[in-house]
Parts: sequence; structure tokens; C-alpha cells
Amino acid sequence: MLTVNTSALGSRDCEGVSRRDFLRVGSLGLGSLTLSGLMANQSLAVRSKTDYVRDKAVVLLYMSGGASHIETFNPNMDAPSPYNSITGEVSTSLAGVTFGGTFPTLAKWAHKMAIVRSFTHPIGGHEQAHVHVLSGGTDPKGDGKEGRSIGSLYARIYGANHPKTGFPTYSLLTNPEKDGQYRKELGRVVKGSWPGDLGSSYAPFIRQDEVEGGDKNEHKPSAFGKGTVAEDMQLNLSRERLENRKALLSSIDGLRREADANGALSAADEYEQRALDLILGSASKTFDLSSEDPKLIEAYDTSAMKIGHKVFRESTLGHQMLLARRMVESGAGFVTVHSAGWDMHADGNNPGMAKGMNMLGWTVDKAISAFLQDLEDRGLSDKVLLVLTGDFGRTPTINKKGGRDHWAKLGTLAFAGGGLPMGQVIGQADRRNGEPADNPISPNMMMGTILHTLFDFGQLRIAQGIPTEIIKRVEDAHPIPELVA
Repeated sequence: MLTVNTSALGSRDCEGVSRRDFLRVGSLGLGSLTLSGLMANQSLAVRSKTDYVRDKAVVLLYMSGGASHIETFNPNMDAPSPYNSITGEVSTSLAGVTFGGTFPTLAKWAHKMAIVRSFTHPIGGHEQAHVHVLSGGTDPKGDGKEGRSIGSLYARIYGANHPKTGFPTYSLLTNPEKDGQYRKELGRVVKGSWPGDLGSSYAPFIRQDEVEGGDKNEHKPSAFGKGTVAEDMQLNLSRERLENRKALLSSIDGLRREADANGALSAADEYEQRALDLILGSASKTFDLSSEDPKLIEAYDTSAMKIGHKVFRESTLGHQMLLARRMVESGAGFVTVHSAGWDMHADGNNPGMAKGMNMLGWTVDKAISAFLQDLEDRGLSDKVLLVLTGDFGRTPTINKKGGRDHWAKLGTLAFAGGGLPMGQVIGQADRRNGEPADNPISPNMMMGTILHTLFDFGQLRIAQGIPTEIIKRVEDAHPIPELVA
């Protein structure tokens, strides 16, 4: 038995499908491929989905801790201090629009972005705000008792796995954090990515990179009840499974050669072939960067930048964004990339605004600029919608130690690509950069924009096999009018 990406047993939804069925393969007795049965059972439903599923994907960069709306996309330098960016501003490719001073490369992409300067919600605590924002407001209090994450809702409508590749359609890319505050943020984003009453089949595939030289077991937050982040959908192999995956690739090459030799590949039926293709193809290739141009990997590389407060590690954000693009190409339709450390109070656990932005701001500037260029070079700009947000914003005033505190009345939100109207600023903040001056945009409207990008609502309303409650939840999420394609 070759088992890859399996974990705790017994976690099944009402349809009897477990996410741990993702890659369980009998020893080349193709009749025992459990994944092939799963694909066959889902096939009829999948074929009818082509009417309402658009050929689009979403990559959500989630800046947990509360990225300052002032130091990111609304520096407000015409206002007096402290209501403007302490990292200054840079001119952008969009006339009259500036970004915070740590985004000089990303500023060149402003004409292909939509910047929301009136993103607002009522939740000022981290734990609750993560749940509230990541659920698109479907959990109004953020206590995890209602709603479900946007990604889980997408997976419920589309299906937990891509019909051709078998790759999970909803994923969360994280890194095992060394700094204590970053660990808290990681646990919170996992909590906010929960499937709610949809069941664990629609929880995200959690891919957790390991820190070079670190203890792979040093952080394993509980994810959705049983199991851990490190256990959920990871290859049951040694550390070399992802970064130095010679043993894995050697085993798979041997499996491929044996299958070819005994004619198993040609004998497999359609669904067995899909399952075997997953084992021999997308599952191994997605996380293997050996085929990528070294210059492209260098363009993404943020490892020279150290992040943390008390304990530091190399930034892996660029690597995660490259993996997000590869996951989309493998069939993922909703990928959340976690970037921790944006809680810049200037207290014992967090840096101040200047130090924090000069650390994390530059990593986002390089990683996201490389991502947008990569999408454009590969003809994927209109297919992939990039969303940048976090749990909330920061206070318009600076505290005595040089930090900004929690502020939910305004937060960071920006979009790029997806075939939506770009090159615009939506909404305005008041003079103090503290509240929307007009056109308030809610998490529910953010969700509506995402879902309208991914689905044809007119066709979805008449689709069969989707519960009325799910369709109603989708219809209740109205997109940002300026972003309706």
C-alpha cells in the first residue's frame, strides 16, 4: 500500500467522502484505487458544473495581525502627522495614487489593481476578526458558531477535489512559525479557515512548509477538531518529501516504470487513470520546483529577508506565492497564503510600525510583484484573482512607543486580475484615515466579489444538487459594484 497525504480516520461528511481519501492507492492493483471510485462517483455531478463554474481561481494573501491600511495602500501624506504613513509614500502607475513607502515595485502594478480605501467591519479582536473576515461576514460575531470560510463554501459548490487532477480545490499555505506572536496568528488563520457546518470534507488542504534547520514538530496547531496542521493532507514521508524530494520522486518513477511495464496504465479505465495520473503526476509535480526557471525562483525569493520579533526566520512568502501559482495550475481554485506578523503595536510581542513595515512590507512588495509578473507571463492574469487583506487595519494615531493599535473601522483590501475592472480606487477614507468617507465595503461584499468571479450566478440558481441554503448564502453576498466585470 502506498499512502500519501492521509491522516486521522473517521472524518467523513454526509456523502461518506473523506479528505484523507485524496491519495490512498493500493499496491498497483488498480481495482483497489479508492480515489478512482471517488472520482467516478463525483463525475456526473462534475460534468453538470461546467455551466456555472467559471475557469477562474482566487489566491488570497492574508496578512494576519492587522495590516495597516495607512502604510499599505492609503499613505494619506497630505494629512498632518500622525494620520499619514510613517514609511512615506511612493508614486504608482495609477495617476494621482500612491502606496506606502515599502511598496516601490508593487506600485508599478497599480494600474492593474483595484485598491479599496473604505473596507470596514465591526470586529476589533484578532480571534473574532479572523473568523469574521475569512467567512465573508457569514459569522457576524466571529465566534465560529455560524457560517463557514469563503474557501469552504467554494469547495462545497465546486467539489473538494478537481475532477481531472484530483487536487484539492481549497488550500491553505502556511509556515511553521518560530516567533510566539506569529504562532498565534497561524493558529488564528487556521481557525478562520474552518468549514463550519459543511463538514471536514470541505476544510482546506493545509500545506505547511518547514523552516530550514528548525524542528518540524515545533508548532502543530489543532485544525478543525481531530488532527493537526502538520498531519492534515501532508505526505507521510521524511522532510525531504517536499524540498529535497529525491526519495519520493525515485519511488514514483519506479511506480511509473512498473505500471508501464505490466500494462497497468493502458488497462486502467477513465477514473482509475485519473487517480493514477494524480499519483504519478500532479501530486508529485506541484511541489517540485525543479522544472522552474532558476531566474523565476530568484525573482520570487524572499529568503534574504528575516521576519519575526523575538525569534527570526527567513521569509518564505515568495516561495509560497510561487507554490500558489503552481497549485492553481494543478486544479486548486481557492488558495489562502498566510503572512503573519502584521500586529505592529510596538510592545513586548510586536515591532513598531517602522520596523515592522521595513520587514514585512518589502517581502510583500517582492513576492506579490513577482506573482503578478509570473501570471502575466503565463497568460493567467485574467484567470487568477489576487486578493490582499487581513483581519483589520491600524489606528490612525501612533501610540507612545511608535506602533499602531487595532482598528476595524478601516482595513487593507486590494484586488488584482481575475478579469475584473482594474486600475481604480474604490471608496475613500476620511481626512484622519480613520473611517470611510463614502462607499463602505464590507467582508460580505468582498466575498460576493470573489464568488461572482468564480461562479455564474444565473446558472448556479438553477443548478441541481446544491442545497437551497448554500445558494441563498451565495446570493446574499453582493459583489462590489465597481468590480462587476
